[in-house]
Formats: sequence, structure tokens, C-alpha cells
Amino acid sequence: MQRGREGDGARRLGVEGVAFGVSEASERASQSEAYASPALACRIVTSDRPPANSSLSVPEGFSLHFRVFATRATPMFKDFQPFTVSVDDTDIFGVVGGNGPPLLLLHGYPQTHVMWHKVAPGLAEHFTVVATDLRGYGRSSKPTPRPDYANYSKRTMAADMVGVMNHLGFDRFGILAHDRGARVAHRMAMDAPDVVRQMLLLDIAPTREMYANADQAFARAYWHWFFLIQPAPMPERMIGVDPRAFWLDKCGAGSAGLTPFTPAALEAYLTAFDDPLAISASCADYRAAATIDLEHDDEDRGRTVTCPVRVLWGDRGVIEANFDCLALWRQRADHVDGGALKGGHYLAEELPDEVLREAIDFFSRDA
Repeated sequence: MQRGREGDGARRLGVEGVAFGVSEASERASQSEAYASPALACRIVTSDRPPANSSLSVPEGFSLHFRVFATRATPMFKDFQPFTVSVDDTDIFGVVGGNGPPLLLLHGYPQTHVMWHKVAPGLAEHFTVVATDLRGYGRSSKPTPRPDYANYSKRTMAADMVGVMNHLGFDRFGILAHDRGARVAHRMAMDAPDVVRQMLLLDIAPTREMYANADQAFARAYWHWFFLIQPAPMPERMIGVDPRAFWLDKCGAGSAGLTPFTPAALEAYLTAFDDPLAISASCADYRAAATIDLEHDDEDRGRTVTCPVRVLWGDRGVIEANFDCLALWRQRADHVDGGALKGGHYLAEELPDEVLREAIDFFSRDA
């Protein structure tokens, strides 16, 4: 990624030869209006071809279509540039900033790219940081779930992210991922091992092994795993009665309560979760995890992740209480290190300094 020259009253960002501008007046507006959805007036650039320097092929069955436009950036990411990339007609929203080796940040449930706002600026001093909303979340598209939930499988979500990074000019990159995003990262490392340089995963064990080792204590703690997979529209209808209360009760039940979330971040999450399509899509995400994702795991037939993996989890969380996290990951990956941090589930917001330090150390190594 290269930054263009200032001029003509606009700041321009070059993305592998694709440039677009944001007027100074629009940029000033973006600082005060954090979540207005309409795009600002700007030049739209569309391309159906990967960048010339990219060796990555388009995933089979997917068409890639790059559309970048200026949107009202959040103050939490004021030094990052918003973008939208369309992969097989699914729009993926994200922000990009910084300089250095590419690093993709993937969020969890029921959050958005905003969860990285405390660590992204520090990471951007060392890396080119790309933080996206997964399909079904935030400002990304929310396709109608298919009967088999294939369009919310981690395989499909991973292909979305490969498409995004490909169009930004990155055919090999690191991944820092939490919760659902970490499950997407795991599948990406299996399906596209040449793409994933390293991955640092926050507060998860492998999906298949978590289900296989589930007991009453786990089911009580992660009740939403079993509630969200119930047939539609029962969970959607129940959550939809008061989505904000559901979000606050679910996410505030951990050891840190709601203290990890700043007021601005919390409002961003609640606003995103007000959308009935987001509720439906997130249920589909979990239904896929309990069905087609497990089929894909079994089809791996003993293959393992070959890139370096670091796993961090909270010592006051469900993973610590119910699983031997490192042992389970060492069944699924060849090179694993990591350990527990003194926190709960939302580590990037509860312990941002520790996560930042671990990430810089890990991703600065030669893979």
C-alpha cells in the first residue's frame, strides 16, 4: 500500500494503483458523525481484476469486484481509511491504515471491527492494519441464510477475507482474530495455507473439539452456542424483542462485566445489533458452526495448520475453566505457543496493552 500526494483539497490513498479522494470538508464531517451510513460524495473506483503484483488466484466459485468509497469514519479509527470490497456480491466493510507487513484483524460475536479500536493504532505503527466486519455483522452485507448455511460457513467467510486482502494487494498476511473471527482464521489457514503467514487467536479452542468435549459446565457458560442454533425463527424472534438487552446481558455476564467497552464502542455494537438482519445472520453463523463447519473439519482428515499459531485466552474465562487450550490446538496445528492472560473473554478491550505487546512480538518474527 502506498500513500499518494496531498493536493487539490483532498487526501488520496493509493491501493496498488487504485486511488480515491475524500474532500477536506467531508473528512472534517467524518470526525464528528461516527456512524452515519450514507457514503460521502467521492470518486468510486471499480475493478474486476486483481492487482498486477498479486499472485493469488480468485477462489473457485467467487467473483471479485473492488469498490472503494469514502464513508464517515469512526473517531476511534480516525487515522484509518474506510473501504468496501464486494466479493461474489457480498459487500465487506473495513478500515485500513498504517505501514508495514499486512495484518488482518477479525472480530467476534456480537461485535464488529470496532473491537480493535484500542490496539489498532499501536499495531499500525508496525503493520498495515486491515480490520473488517465479517459478513452478517456491522456494515458488511447480510445475505439471506441458505438452508444448509453454506453462505455463513467459515469457509465462505474465509474466502471473503482472502478476496478483500487480495484486492488490497496482499497475497500473504498475518491474522489477529478473536472469537468467531478466530474460527474464520482457522478455516482460512486450512483452505489457503499459502495465504496465512501467522495467526494469533484470542480466547478460543477449535470448534470441533469444543463441541466434542462439551459438558454441563460448558453448556451453562456458553448457553448461546446452543440457543442460537435452534431452528429459525425462534432465537431471532426472542432476541428481536429487545436486542440491546440481549447484547448487554450476554456480553456483560463475563468476569469483567461491561467494563472493557468504552461508551463509543458499546453504542457502535448496540446500533449494529439493532438490525434484524444482523440477528438473523449471526444465528446463521452459529448454525453453520454446528453443522457444515464440522463437516469441513472432518473432511480435513487429519491435516493440520502449518503456519505458526499463538493462542491467548483469559484466565477468568470459559476456555480456561473448561478446556486445555494449548493441547487442543496442538492437535490441529503444528507450531503452537501461547498462554493465559489475566482477564476474561474480551481481551483486546480489557487488556489492550498486553494484547498489543503479544501481537507485536509474534508478528514481528520471521515466519
